Amino acid sequence: MAPENQSTVTMFILQSFVDDPWIQDTLFFFFFTLLMVAIVGNGLIITTIHRSPNLHTPMYFFLVNLALMDVICTATVLPKVLQSLVTENTISYGGCLTQMFIFSWVLGSELMLFSAMAYDRYLAICRPLHYGTLMSGKACVALATFVWFTAALNSLVLTCLVLPLSFCGPNLISHFFCEIPSVLMLSCSPTFINDIMTVITDMFLTGLNFLLTMTSYGFIIASILRIRSAEGKKRAFSTCSAHLIVVTLYYSTVLYTYVRPALGSAGLLDKAIAVLYTTVTPSMNPLIYTLRNKEFKTSFKKLLFPH
Repeated sequence: MAPENQSTVTMFILQSFVDDPWIQDTLFFFFFTLLMVAIVGNGLIITTIHRSPNLHTPMYFFLVNLALMDVICTATVLPKVLQSLVTENTISYGGCLTQMFIFSWVLGSELMLFSAMAYDRYLAICRPLHYGTLMSGKACVALATFVWFTAALNSLVLTCLVLPLSFCGPNLISHFFCEIPSVLMLSCSPTFINDIMTVITDMFLTGLNFLLTMTSYGFIIASILRIRSAEGKKRAFSTCSAHLIVVTLYYSTVLYTYVRPALGSAGLLDKAIAVLYTTVTPSMNPLIYTLRNKEFKTSFKKLLFPH
């Protein structure tokens, strides 16, 4: 970055949740628990699928990608949150940009991955005879590569658009981590292009992928309703209901944050919403995806008790 474009602010202050020491200790325990659950839970998912040949299918391949994204997401946001609760709540300019880039990358990746997972379930339930051909190993790798690369490119563009901006004070970010809308609020330079690009990319990543995901599930539900066997309906709904719960929670919270008029405002409700998609959802994904999955639970028990 050129010297004339460098920010006069070299350090940002992340706004605390509360000033009460007792509540801060409670929040520290809460977020530390979520961090451990996310890392251990998603780590067990990745290990179990990797060590179980019967789980080497497209559905579990995408689940491994989701688990990896969840680990990166929580590892990007929560350690700094924990630090701010016990010591200092500052973050360097470079650290803020890095956190912004990685989080935006993972957020975009998850939104697109949900569409890929919904498409996989659509093919498995609605077009079972063509499933093996349409969702081959090469197709899965190509889809995953597209998801990671496209989200990285989007995040890189949005982050690079922040570099020319000047930050001359105040340096208090009214959020618990560096998210693009809240950082833009502090810029002393015009942010019209940044705001427009943020809305456009988020409408594309969130709106379009939500539409694709819901379309896939519309066909899936219609197909399930045509199944005559009650047991068949139950198995099909069991496979897809967990995914639909995660998708609905994730998309609704992201849409609330990014596609509302008051871009960047971070009141108490906004922080609570952000906690859902940055920490709670990544921590709950392992439980939601595995507790009702008999195939995974069987493989997990074999991994723990090989004999």
